[in-house]
Amino acid sequence: MSYLDNIRTFVRVYELGSMSAAGRDLRVSPAVTSSRISQLEEHLSVRLFQRTTRNLTPTEQGKAFYGGAVGILEAVDSAEAQVIDLTDNPKGSLFVAAPLGVGRRLIAPVVPEFIDEYPEVSVRLRLTDRKVDLTTEGLDLAFFLGEPEDSNLRIRKIADVRRVLCAAPAYIEARGQPASGEALIVDKHECLNLRFPGASEFQWRLMTAEGEKKFRVGGRYECDDGDVLTEWALAGRGIALKPVFEVADHLNAGRLVPVAENSPPAPIQMACLFTHRRRQDPKTRLFMEFVIDRIGAVVKAAEAAVQLPR
Repeated sequence: MSYLDNIRTFVRVYELGSMSAAGRDLRVSPAVTSSRISQLEEHLSVRLFQRTTRNLTPTEQGKAFYGGAVGILEAVDSAEAQVIDLTDNPKGSLFVAAPLGVGRRLIAPVVPEFIDEYPEVSVRLRLTDRKVDLTTEGLDLAFFLGEPEDSNLRIRKIADVRRVLCAAPAYIEARGQPASGEALIVDKHECLNLRFPGASEFQWRLMTAEGEKKFRVGGRYECDDGDVLTEWALAGRGIALKPVFEVADHLNAGRLVPVAENSPPAPIQMACLFTHRRRQDPKTRLFMEFVIDRIGAVVKAAEAAVQLPR
């Protein structure tokens, strides 16, 4: 087993806090993970982790070694990146995350094109509407809508995405057409809400005559899958706040109609997150540029096809 493999294993165990989690991330068995850590400890003649049946915590020596270990890996990755740049032949696996709507409609269709052009790269795409952690989940890139919470990550903005409040004609016929954000609250409209872990309330950012304002909306329907909210809206169950590109076909066909047009939703940022180390990897850089070039055009075309007040 190479010393570098042992260092990579140590870094992932340190970051994930678990031998089994690190093994899954590195695609090796827990036995191999444990063996690599033991070999590294033997080589350094120190204990890097305190192990109990329930916990695994880094020792003072482990904490001290982590910073240098990360630096070693960054240097190796940078050197490999320079060689691969010269050969123009990226290899290896890419771990990419995206929200369900973005992933299904924008990222997934581009992946086969990318693999056709770079056949020695494999793409592992994870779609979820929950917030992800690049470091602990071993991700190379994460596409997202909104504002990032971790200021230590690098961000590449793709576009400001227009959004719309929309409902099925059947819902409007039954409950009436809310003219503004205030009407959503006063008339107790059924708002379909996207649930994020840790969210205690739902607030929609809408534009008013006084500027952007947050409305605390309510409703009996919530889900952590944005596409489920679209299905509920199509079924006449309530009002959904959606990126225009996700519901453009339904709006153009009349299956959904805009509501509260005097208080349109504020645009939301679409971007991708990555660490400095990941950015140096040619396959990460190539995939990011490849995707951004294509999905920016798709979003603009979808928005242009829908006539909404600005």
